[in-house]
Amino acid sequence: MLMPHPAVLRGLLAEYEAAAASEPVDVTGRPGPRIRDLEYTLCVSTGTRDVRRALETARRHLAAAPAPEPVPGAAHAGVAD
Repeated sequence: MLMPHPAVLRGLLAEYEAAAASEPVDVTGRPGPRIRDLEYTLCVSTGTRDVRRALETARRHLAAAPAPEPVPGAAHAGVAD
């Protein structure tokens, strides 16, 4: 099965966790539209049909992935010399 680049998965997980913590549920108790979009994307990206399994699969894949390499110049980004 194809898996997205670890950086993509990290971004999806971070965005999902931030949205889950801040986006209110709708009047029926369902997650908001952004969370639903992220759940769908995580499921498609991990080849699963349930967001819990998608999150587990993404985290397992990231745990096995090599550590991200620093972006050259990122340490000085936005800092005036």
